[in-house]
Amino acid sequence: MTRLLPAHVVVAAGAVGLAASDAVRIHDPAAPAVAAGLAAALLAPAGWGRTAFLAALALVAAWWWGSARLDQLDHTVLAPRIGTADRFVVVTTAEVRHGAFELRQLARTRGERVELELPLGRAPPQGARLSLLAVVKAPRGPEHGFDERTWLRRQGVHVVLQVDEWHVVGHRGGFGGVADRLRRWLRRSSSPGLTGERRALVEGVLLGDDGGLSDGDKQAFRRAGLYHLLAVSGQNVVLLASGVLLLAVALGLGRVWGHVGALAAMGAYVLAVGPQPSVIRAAIAGAAVSVAWLAGRLRDAWHLLLVAACALLAWNPYALFDAGFQLSFGAVAAIFVLGGPFQRVLDGYPMPGLLRSAVAISAACTLATAPILWLEFGRVPLYGVVANALVEPAMPVQLGLSFSTAAIDPFAPNIAAELAWLNGWVVVYVASCARGVSALPGAQMSGNAAAVAAATAIGGLAVAWRQARSAGRSGA
Repeated sequence: MTRLLPAHVVVAAGAVGLAASDAVRIHDPAAPAVAAGLAAALLAPAGWGRTAFLAALALVAAWWWGSARLDQLDHTVLAPRIGTADRFVVVTTAEVRHGAFELRQLARTRGERVELELPLGRAPPQGARLSLLAVVKAPRGPEHGFDERTWLRRQGVHVVLQVDEWHVVGHRGGFGGVADRLRRWLRRSSSPGLTGERRALVEGVLLGDDGGLSDGDKQAFRRAGLYHLLAVSGQNVVLLASGVLLLAVALGLGRVWGHVGALAAMGAYVLAVGPQPSVIRAAIAGAAVSVAWLAGRLRDAWHLLLVAACALLAWNPYALFDAGFQLSFGAVAAIFVLGGPFQRVLDGYPMPGLLRSAVAISAACTLATAPILWLEFGRVPLYGVVANALVEPAMPVQLGLSFSTAAIDPFAPNIAAELAWLNGWVVVYVASCARGVSALPGAQMSGNAAAVAAATAIGGLAVAWRQARSAGRSGA
């Protein structure tokens, strides 16, 4: 078990302060700082006085900062113009999302974020500067179990522009322009020669873009508990960083340059996949774990994970309510706490080491995420452990082939096409696993059955945590 360090306490206090701003906002930190300092001095255990004082300061400072950020996110100049029509110049900041009756796309105009509602058909590319005529509308309220208004408000979006006509007048520059070019290059170079479902799956795993998949394929991944594969995850960042480090070592460049290259590759990848909240969350979480692994200091992984949570909450305290944030950090924490004990339990069973590790990690993640899935979506996949154990060995191969193909394509397109062809078969295997598991009876539970499954998972977590603590004490 990881020993509690002063740095852990201070950073955790900062995370608590940022989360507290979602409940109560403070704009004058003087009084809370004095109260927290006195409480720290009086209640701190012997030898922890300095740490308690620093933790109190971190909590109040983070609480004040989170309150200020929430005020900024809630500020809008366009909401008073709901119901009016006007001409706008906007910059699209994300890929278009396809709906049954319209297209939706996030953009920026007049200093704030907006959502565009476009007619079906041709869609503007990410990073385009548009001149458009639109009606300013309020986002939709709760409907079919989804509250679009609250979801958008937590991203700093307060109005929807219902677009009548638009045309491209340019493209954004700066880091945004670099990000757009990187994304287009990665999309084009990672799957040369692939078409249809295979190309869509490669892009879904690599870029977090499921727009090319059919509704049936998306539903199969959801029912099997594999939909997280179609969003940019920390695993992508870990594999990219470790691959660059191994390449640097193989070329004799040394560990220092390997770290520099890994950090540069991670930064470029974050730019390419886009600065959406879920992507930032996954990238920060993955980078924290990968940096801990690359530096050979896994004992500091908890500290880095807490820093990652603080960084994301400092940017947007509303991220605490995001299902992606909860699932990502819950899964990583479960791996830290339960991954090792679960693997030791499986040591006595006749199975390959790679499969043993996959089952242990899948079981830990499934237990931790089942209650979150029930609370957020009212559904729990029953065979998530089986599905994830089946695809886990294939994911490093799939991502490694995607990154290798993109790197080789500019210099050796024929070799890149062969790698992409091989990668196409890997994603076919992943999709077959999703379909096979999703077709099993009761693959996805909802209603009372999902509630029972979530409660069982919570009980399993409690038992596993106690056993892990007992094992940690006996091994100390």
